[in-house]
Amino acid sequence: MNITNRTLLKGFLISFSGAIIFSTKAIIVKLAFRHTHTDGLTLLMLRMLLSLPFYLLIAVWGSRKEGNVRMSKRQWFYVVLLGLLGYYLSSFFDFIGLQYISAGLERLILFLYPSFSVLINSFLFREKISRIQFWALALTYAGIGIAFCGELRIDTGNPNFYWGSLLIFLCAITYAFYLSGTGRMVGVVGASKFTTYSMLSATAAILTHYFLRQTIRGDELLPYSGGSTLWTYGILLALVATVIPSFMLSAGMKIIGPNNAAIVTSVGPVSTILQAHFLLGDPIFAEQVIGTVLVIVGVLLVGWKGRKTEAAAEVEAEAGH
Repeated sequence: MNITNRTLLKGFLISFSGAIIFSTKAIIVKLAFRHTHTDGLTLLMLRMLLSLPFYLLIAVWGSRKEGNVRMSKRQWFYVVLLGLLGYYLSSFFDFIGLQYISAGLERLILFLYPSFSVLINSFLFREKISRIQFWALALTYAGIGIAFCGELRIDTGNPNFYWGSLLIFLCAITYAFYLSGTGRMVGVVGASKFTTYSMLSATAAILTHYFLRQTIRGDELLPYSGGSTLWTYGILLALVATVIPSFMLSAGMKIIGPNNAAIVTSVGPVSTILQAHFLLGDPIFAEQVIGTVLVIVGVLLVGWKGRKTEAAAEVEAEAGH
């Protein structure tokens, strides 16, 4: 194997491993709900709080790099706005929605965001939808419909099934808006800087939201009721499901390119479904398998027609979810 092939293999392995590690997020959240009786906002707060030191270090290191260009007030506005949309609102919908639906269905619904980005770019930025993208959209929505019906058949006793599904659907929509804006910002401020500062702005919003809720309720400001187990899950969410895969996906993208890295991360839904089966005891059924295949094929077709800047932003931002 020559040097080029060895380097490419290394990039694919790093990206693949990062996607697998990132896909543990929903599993960790579901295990935390099962073992600590906590809520989505508390888990999200712990995830962001414990990730904060790492992103602060990245921000400080980036600001001291030679050739660093200061952002204008307008650029700061868009970075903060998109961060609130993509990492605050979207993550909030995601963690609350996971209280009510399975990890596998959450990942499938959330995986609709590339198709939503195509629709947003078409309506807001007048980008034409190609024939391939049209059929890709049809495949993804058909896949979600099949998986959704199968999940509804399995999860008949869940009174909050539709509510949880709607929250994850809103998560995918807000994340798609974030990606559409990100594709136009990373070329100006850089992918790493944009991701870091948008994550920091969202962290500030999430911490404010949590502490305001605790203050109004008169509850403890830092969660002690779940004991060390809750903080263990918080550390796992911060390191295993956020910081580590974000660096791995970024490193893989630099080796094999953003489009290839985005394709490799399509393993996420399959990984989540398998982990949910073996770690949570969730069933695997025919509709779920068929729906997953259709969604992944549709997303790959959308990604194949996508722009490199959007793929780069998607991979950089992926570990934020």
